[in-house]
Amino acid sequence: MPFFLNILVFFLTFGLSFETYASYSDSNPHRFIDEIEAFEVWDSKNSYPKNSILFIGSSSIRFWKTSLAFPDVKIINRGFGGSEISDINYFYNRIVRPYVAEEIFLYAGDNDIARGKTVDQVFEDYLDFVKKVQSDFPETKITFISIKPSKSRWDKWPKMKKVNAMIKNYAEKKDKLEYADLASPLINSEGNLKNVFIQDGLHLNQFGYSLWQKALAPSLK
Repeated sequence: MPFFLNILVFFLTFGLSFETYASYSDSNPHRFIDEIEAFEVWDSKNSYPKNSILFIGSSSIRFWKTSLAFPDVKIINRGFGGSEISDINYFYNRIVRPYVAEEIFLYAGDNDIARGKTVDQVFEDYLDFVKKVQSDFPETKITFISIKPSKSRWDKWPKMKKVNAMIKNYAEKKDKLEYADLASPLINSEGNLKNVFIQDGLHLNQFGYSLWQKALAPSLK
């Protein structure tokens, strides 16, 4: 094979491999620095009891009025839109560790899959989060809220379901780990999505959040 063809084959093979790997790499977490600093300003002016419940994750948590949904529970909401599990891990010392929460509800993985991460990578990021929490707070319960299906990311749902299944299977075998299926309430008996989204087809509307509230309420009694 001529030399230039060898060079072409090399770049086609390894160049494409590099691009594929790069597309799966973590995004720059510093894009969230303004939101993280806003949390810290709030925390500097307020205090939380050590038996609080921490809700943390992406915009599905940020938009959820958790304190109104569960008024009898002391809740800290630390959702920041567009975040992945790796971003939460990166800022762990600033948005998880300070609160000494009795229980942590984690919703993330949606953006991770949408941005090209593999199922295994999302699962490993989840394990990293669990390791961090259990190292600092071995008695804290961690509940993973299942990745939700959505209209705008319906093509990604098969991969999201695999992540959910892996985490559910893992959590069932471990102490202090739980899995909350909040995906099923959004799907009707025919396997189609209910009318639970705002216009963007991604974020939940009031009805969608009411279904989440009903499904999660028994866990917060």
